[in-house]
Amino acid sequence: MGTDSGFGPPDERTVHLCIDMQRLFAPGGPWAAPWMDSVLPVAAGIAQRSPERTVFTRFIPPLEPEDMPGAWQHYYRRWRHITRDRLPARMLDLAPPLDRYVPPAAIVDKATYSAFGTPALDRLLQAKNVDGLIVTGAETDSCVLATVLGAVDRGYRVYLVTDAVCSSSDEGHDALMGLYRRRYSQQIQTLSAAEVIESWRL
Repeated sequence: MGTDSGFGPPDERTVHLCIDMQRLFAPGGPWAAPWMDSVLPVAAGIAQRSPERTVFTRFIPPLEPEDMPGAWQHYYRRWRHITRDRLPARMLDLAPPLDRYVPPAAIVDKATYSAFGTPALDRLLQAKNVDGLIVTGAETDSCVLATVLGAVDRGYRVYLVTDAVCSSSDEGHDALMGLYRRRYSQQIQTLSAAEVIESWRL
């Protein structure tokens, strides 16, 4: 596999955690990541491998900027059209074809970059006796980054799927992929979707 972490391939205690692959970030959405279309079928292929061991997160903006604390209010005043009082509700849905895997796949909603910003994810992973995460989704340099570092802090084995993450910034994506490989190689394995599907022992 892609790094020297030494913790072996994903197994029956590993869950696929797919970050924020929603209409909001798909082409045509207000926060589109232009190459999400090429990543969606790759993430879907991993979800298809084990839908019951897949968790999708959704990024849920506040109803109004004032519903968030501190600097988030300034952020949502800048992106006022993204707040839920103005955003079409369907933009928060999972992008097709991922929605077909729910259920048995689970959905966890979050209001911040990290999926661990909500206690619901910790509870779900603990209930499933999870100790490893296959991470896909958007965006490499924001929500994926925050979630991966949260997972590392909690001691999870992290498998970052190189061809199943994307960003609206090519520069940010490339920089973070290098960081994941060089700085966190003992805690994060970088590997392709084909390697995940071939090696995931269920």
